[in-house]
Amino acid sequence: MASQITIFFLILSLSTILVIGEDHGFARSLDRKLLGFKKEKLSHFRFYWHDIVSGKSPSSVPVVKPPLNTTTAFGFVSMIDNPLTMGPKVGSKLVGKAQGFYASASQEEISLLMVMNFAFIEGKYNGSTITVLGRNPVFNTIREMPVIGGSGLFRFSRGYAQAKTHTLDIKTGDAIVEYNVYVLHY
Repeated sequence: MASQITIFFLILSLSTILVIGEDHGFARSLDRKLLGFKKEKLSHFRFYWHDIVSGKSPSSVPVVKPPLNTTTAFGFVSMIDNPLTMGPKVGSKLVGKAQGFYASASQEEISLLMVMNFAFIEGKYNGSTITVLGRNPVFNTIREMPVIGGSGLFRFSRGYAQAKTHTLDIKTGDAIVEYNVYVLHY
């Protein structure tokens, strides 16, 4: 009887390790199926990012001004809550917001550090985000930035975003940028 109890607890312990993974103290390995992850898929998103710096209700506001002795605005930081739309017109269907900041990070050229979440409000992606963090040399025709993660349907995501300036209003500073985002996610 004692050996049967011992065997029972041994099997129970072994099955617990197989279910929750190998324990390393503060971390453990998990089976991704336990978190509900299925087959990984590749999705493509195309939308327009509206950086509105003019008017009564700008979506991009400076929080750190650059020093006067810079030709590249090095040190400038702007917080954003920019609309993401289906088409290039600001009045086209809103699919989300780009929330975060960009900063001028080069002393030699106009190049921005982009730190933002694409927070979606449309369809099955409502409430999910894609996170981008990367270098944006704004005068290049197409700029590529890494997707470093996300939330909701984009947990454990990775990929890249391509930005292409659609229009830039020199008088107001407002810009519309086409984004094509390629994301691997579960």
